Amino acid sequence: MFPVDGPAAIFLAVGVATLAAAVLPRLLRRAPVSMPAVFLAMGALGFWLLPQLPDPSPTEHPDIALHLTEVCVIVSLMGAGLAINRPFSWRSWGTTWRLLAITMPLSMVAVGVLGWAVLGLGVASAMLLAAALAPTDPVLATEVQVTEPVDEPGTQDDEARFALTSEAGLNDGLAFPFTYAAIAVSLSGLAPGGWLGRWVLLDVVWRLSVGVALGFLVGWLLGRLFFSSFAERLRITEHTQGFVALAAIFLAYGGAEMAEGYGFVAVFVCAVALRGTEREHEYHKVLHAFVEQIERLLTVAVIVLLGGALVRGVFSGLGWAELGVALVFLLVVRPLTGWVALRGGRTGPRERAVVAFFGVRGVGSLFYVAYAVQEGEFADADRLWGVAALVVVASVLIHGAAATPVMRALDRRRERHARVAGEDPATTPV
Repeated sequence: MFPVDGPAAIFLAVGVATLAAAVLPRLLRRAPVSMPAVFLAMGALGFWLLPQLPDPSPTEHPDIALHLTEVCVIVSLMGAGLAINRPFSWRSWGTTWRLLAITMPLSMVAVGVLGWAVLGLGVASAMLLAAALAPTDPVLATEVQVTEPVDEPGTQDDEARFALTSEAGLNDGLAFPFTYAAIAVSLSGLAPGGWLGRWVLLDVVWRLSVGVALGFLVGWLLGRLFFSSFAERLRITEHTQGFVALAAIFLAYGGAEMAEGYGFVAVFVCAVALRGTEREHEYHKVLHAFVEQIERLLTVAVIVLLGGALVRGVFSGLGWAELGVALVFLLVVRPLTGWVALRGGRTGPRERAVVAFFGVRGVGSLFYVAYAVQEGEFADADRLWGVAALVVVASVLIHGAAATPVMRALDRRRERHARVAGEDPATTPV
């Protein structure tokens, strides 16, 4: 009998998961099931069949959970920013601002009230749950987001995919101030005198400003360097392959974090600024493809471990109340707040329904829980992990099953409307 424990089993599992990550996206491109859902099932099955594998529970390995989700998110933020083909402007990004200014805070209020009134969480824990579930996810939402940069002049992203991509790119960083607020309340109490002033000045004003400024600076400088006539003469872009994307990620993230800014915001802004310096260069496809491959591997790792955590007890202690809150959040709170935010905007009614529904939750939510329980004092830490994991799993299953057929139906209707009106399908509201 061959041994199934130790490093050999881990290497075998990694090999199987990596091979699956390479072939499954192509095989599942038309199936009503997402790649994360498949890897979630694979992780659960693997850790159930091989009890000798290490315990993947995030509470047992908090540092691994924190840094693995952190790297996964920043890589996916770079990919999301590079993929957006719409130039930045306050007007053309109006749908994004609506989602960030209306949907996100309304969702947080709803989750906080549900956590406090239905789940019986303390104020700090309810605030953390609201902050952790606030951001939509650039990691698990690839089926409903912009797929890749296009170097053809005048190319536009359709409103639904653009909105979901840009929202996920920005709200992953905008959830951080509220996470810090939850941490402050857990340490100092609810009385605002102990934390509010510092929170406003440091965690809101300073950290956001630094994240935006450093992200833009790094992206602009790299763009000016690699899309300059000097770089063209030396054929730099032909020989650096996709490593510039990794450099941009770590320069923006590291610089912002050292200056006590929000690295998540910096990475996405960096990607948008880098793309904006030269929109029609084919090198953007090289950068995006490189980032996409790394993102896929990291996503597989996180989701397989999450699947393993399911069968190793991350849901222990949860009941019908937690399941009800998760489903109400995904199926009622997000769709309703999304619809309210988008009324009167650039989206047509069907696009509005799609954007409102596909508020995918994922790796970013897991990161915020991992970060906060290390920095603060939350008596409900295990329960918070369980609820966050439950929402992510439910989102993977519900949104993953609906994404492909819904987006294909939306694309077909948009193309029909565009043919009748003689317009570009990407700019035709439906």
